[in-house]
Amino acid sequence: MRTHDSGRRSVPACIIACLAALPCFAQSGIRVLNADAYYPEGPIWYQDKLYYVEYGRNAVMVWDGKQNRIFSAEQGCGQSAVAPTGRGEFLTTCYDNGTIGRIAADGKVLAPYTHDKDGRSFVGPNDLAPDGRGGTYFTTSGSHGDAIDGKVFYIAADGTVSLKADDVHNANGLAVSKDGTILYVVETDENRLLKFRIGADGSLSDRRIVVNLDDLAHHAVHIWPDGVKIDSRGQIYLGQSAREYHVPYAGVIFVIDAAGKLLRKLTLPSIQVPNFAFSPDERTLYVTALDQFDKPPYHGKLYSIPNR
Repeated sequence: MRTHDSGRRSVPACIIACLAALPCFAQSGIRVLNADAYYPEGPIWYQDKLYYVEYGRNAVMVWDGKQNRIFSAEQGCGQSAVAPTGRGEFLTTCYDNGTIGRIAADGKVLAPYTHDKDGRSFVGPNDLAPDGRGGTYFTTSGSHGDAIDGKVFYIAADGTVSLKADDVHNANGLAVSKDGTILYVVETDENRLLKFRIGADGSLSDRRIVVNLDDLAHHAVHIWPDGVKIDSRGQIYLGQSAREYHVPYAGVIFVIDAAGKLLRKLTLPSIQVPNFAFSPDERTLYVTALDQFDKPPYHGKLYSIPNR
């Protein structure tokens, strides 16, 4: 975070936010870890560092507690999320070129996954969710609009990629429950969170709706859910990406229980809060956020916020 010159008083973050027509009821204790991020997304805490992507820079970033640096870059990829694998590599969703990128532990770009075992291509790879058994689920958003062609794929521990669910209207964030039995999937263009039962072979069944985000906002505005994470207590955190400026509930992360009941809200001084990651003790939430979403380079920030 940039410090002010000695003798000058800093302007509270909330006042700055209000002047910029951003949410004005942000939590206390917020820190800006990167004030010059270009569409930051898809973070994960791994080996004492925070990895995240900057879609606007075609890069995977890493924050080591002191500084941000580029870990790996690949022009044309359009990175949307990053996650480690059990093989010591990283995966990244390449939204723009339709692949699942592979990155070595030193940041070197490896040959990507380009299709599943049956030859299906990936349209808009979006988010990743390791399952704790050596495999990783990922979403492809599809072609958007009226087309309901979002999908969920699974990369098994041996590298085999297979389709597990389809007919999702803009498949977005996803997360595996702590006991490994449920996969939660955000269906953005239906404004809701879905859940599937996970089979022993990674298959998905028993599709159900957990909650419609518009209900949590009392239908004051359409909520466009984005990322989802689950803490050790089973509480579900839902990020969102407002599609208009100056709307209610912008900058809000919703926290619900497994039945879809709203437990609390976390509010940040940015218009979009698409995704986040927990610190190891879950007392801190690292949040990727956007202040400008309608044109490149999509200026945003990386925040840390007390998780309470």
